[in-house]
Amino acid sequence: MGKIHYVFLINFSLVSLGMMAAGNSNVTTDQLALLALRDRMINSEPREILAKNWSITSSVCDWIGVTCGSRHRRVTALNISKMNLTGTLPPQLGNLSFLVSLNISRNNFHGELPPELLPSWFGYLHKLQFLSLGNNSFSGSIPPSISNMSKLETLCLSFNSIEGTVPTEFQNLHNLKTLVVEYNPLSGPLPLHVFNISSLENIAFWNNNLYGILPDDICQRLKKLTWLNLAYNNLIGRIPSTVSQCSQLRYLSLSGNHFTGPIPMGIGNLTMLEQIHLQMNNLTGKMHYSIIDLPAFATIILFSSWIVGLLFFTPTIVSSFCLGIHFLITWGTDRHLFA
Repeated sequence: MGKIHYVFLINFSLVSLGMMAAGNSNVTTDQLALLALRDRMINSEPREILAKNWSITSSVCDWIGVTCGSRHRRVTALNISKMNLTGTLPPQLGNLSFLVSLNISRNNFHGELPPELLPSWFGYLHKLQFLSLGNNSFSGSIPPSISNMSKLETLCLSFNSIEGTVPTEFQNLHNLKTLVVEYNPLSGPLPLHVFNISSLENIAFWNNNLYGILPDDICQRLKKLTWLNLAYNNLIGRIPSTVSQCSQLRYLSLSGNHFTGPIPMGIGNLTMLEQIHLQMNNLTGKMHYSIIDLPAFATIILFSSWIVGLLFFTPTIVSSFCLGIHFLITWGTDRHLFA
């Protein structure tokens, strides 16, 4: 019992310190938070670049990767992506109370998510709208406290080693537009609560270990959805005809699952649809010409399915979002997002 009390007191103290920092924060608080991040990095050439540039002899607003607000001169954005940095994240980052955008993707940051990345102190980043942690070595599970960032619009966690399920608290992220959690060992049922977030425009759970069926009301609340990638999971059943209600859909990939039955004719009503990937399933029936004749249609990939009809493959140049890294590989794999 004494050990439990000891842990509780430490956690309470950390939270109290965080609240004090949040209440009395200034540009010095921002500077100290970033210096704590610098000191968590393992010695390397990229780390030395920050060690020289992130110095108390210069304004934090002049540091590499840092953007400050023009009026209050507080740190509003931190972008240290693609710098080959190695280390862990300090809790002091929670004191960056004016932070709107955080991009540390494509580095070698590591640590389990709960203690090292998104514990309760992350909730102090109440202004955060963009969070990209993709292409690192983070592990553990996604903590429910991420739902405290109520203004969050973009969340990219792809290409890590994140396990477990997607917390039900995600449905409280009412401003979320892009959710990309590709290429992780996520498991459990398909997180249907995600499909209740009406603000979502882009959903990508490509290459996880999710199972289950697509709900009949999959598009009931997703009126703004333009991108849906659930490829390479363990989904079963039929593709619901109600997918045609996602009227803004431009890209649909359900490949590499265990779907059966026909391709819904209603897909032919998706006039914005540009690409559809359904290969490596157990689909049967005929390809409806209404799908082929869609005005924006460019690519369809269906091999390894028992579909009869006209097939054609046209590589395209595509626009980008989620850090501007967005590519298409035809003839056998999927177009997919990562950050």
